[in-house]
Amino acid sequence: MPIQLHQNINLATFLILGSFVAHIYLGWVDIATIIIFTIIIEHLFLYFNPKREFYFSYSAISTAIGLIVLMYSSNLWLYFFVITLALFQKHFITIHNRHFFNPSNFAIIIALFLFYKDAHIISGQFGDELWLSMVVCIVALIMLIRVNRWIISLSFIISYFLLQYLLIIHYDPVLSFEMIYRRFYSISFMLFIYFMLTDPVVTPHKSIYQTIFGFLIALVAVLFDRFYGFRVQHLFMSIFILSPFVTIFSLCKSKRDIIISTIIIIFVLITVIVIEQQPPFYFEMEG
Repeated sequence: MPIQLHQNINLATFLILGSFVAHIYLGWVDIATIIIFTIIIEHLFLYFNPKREFYFSYSAISTAIGLIVLMYSSNLWLYFFVITLALFQKHFITIHNRHFFNPSNFAIIIALFLFYKDAHIISGQFGDELWLSMVVCIVALIMLIRVNRWIISLSFIISYFLLQYLLIIHYDPVLSFEMIYRRFYSISFMLFIYFMLTDPVVTPHKSIYQTIFGFLIALVAVLFDRFYGFRVQHLFMSIFILSPFVTIFSLCKSKRDIIISTIIIIFVLITVIVIEQQPPFYFEMEG
């Protein structure tokens, strides 16, 4: 079975289970519409991209589901807009036919950048049922071993706990370590670690670099928490900041590559600054 198809089956299964045991904000008609739209746009870009062979892209479905379970908006057109931008960068903003950002992560960050008041990250759509958490852990571990990205998740989890304790809890007597590890109860947070943190295209291949990458993702996220207060978006922003450097360090060679990479870095910095200047939102899912 192709890896992306395997990923599709996993995410779709979690989405269906989540609709029964928790609260998925979007209705099934909207979910189907977003997935179909994503498939159409992905294959239009594939058709008009001379650098890629035309094929059926299972990854488009993963992109759509990732956005559905991790972002909330009452405007369906907003999903269409950010998905189009995310897939456009995947196909046409590249060096040596390799993109800089995970499409789902890019869509979420662009939604916050352009439509901060209308788009919010949700970490509780799947609830915190213990049995579903165990299912997600087992399925995620199987997939991570298959794509050889389990080191990134392990490095991130260990580093995140350690850095939160040293840089956050140690300086704030109000916080407790329980507040930190309770974040891992969220199934959506687990999906972030399993799905978005370990995208093979924008993560390192060698074990040592995967260890460093996981540590840096945790470090940047914790530093944001330390200086700006805890926000769910910091994890996504950390990936947004660091993932382009995987492509840049491994493939940037020509003058054209350097120019594109410089523009990408400036764009990332502007986007992060604008988002961090916005007031925090506190959003809860009930039902």
